[in-house]
Amino acid sequence: MPQRFILASGSSIRSQLLQQACVPHEVSVARIDEQMIKSALLAEQASPRDIADTLAEMKARKVSDKTPGALVMGCDQVLDHRGTLLSKPATPDEAIAQLKSLRGDRHSLLSAAVIVEDGKPIWRHVGQVRLRMRDASDSYIEEYVARNWDSIQHAVGAYKLEEEGVRLFSGIEGDYFNVLGLPLLELLNYLTLRGDLSA
Repeated sequence: MPQRFILASGSSIRSQLLQQACVPHEVSVARIDEQMIKSALLAEQASPRDIADTLAEMKARKVSDKTPGALVMGCDQVLDHRGTLLSKPATPDEAIAQLKSLRGDRHSLLSAAVIVEDGKPIWRHVGQVRLRMRDASDSYIEEYVARNWDSIQHAVGAYKLEEEGVRLFSGIEGDYFNVLGLPLLELLNYLTLRGDLSA
């Protein structure tokens, strides 16, 4: 019988991806102070990749402590623009500023997933996608944020590629699932090798 699998994330798209791939799972949102941890890691000059990986692990550990015997997956996504880390925008004005700083340029999205069992990490993966944003006008960016704020306030970089945000881009290199915040193919391979999913 497959082990109990818990997604330690409140992201509806991650849960939906697992559901569509027929991965039985529960959701238990991990409560950690992401901003404090991120600030401490930035002070130590940690790389964006390490920050995403550490946050994913801490979320998984937090839920794993309360659910012995289960596989718990924590996830995190960060945006790296020329060495600067962008987070979810706090206000519409911040979203507009982020999008204006990204337009006409390349940036990377790093999607980390870590599985923890009884407090110990047993699998981890960080997927990377490179994106190029087109040189959108000020008015389009401002109207885009006004139309989509309810949705994009929860998105790193203030866009969702699965929604109108796709219109902001001229090119994408990498796995689309990583854009959505989950290295899905690598996860499915791992769970199949373990015998948790039928091959």
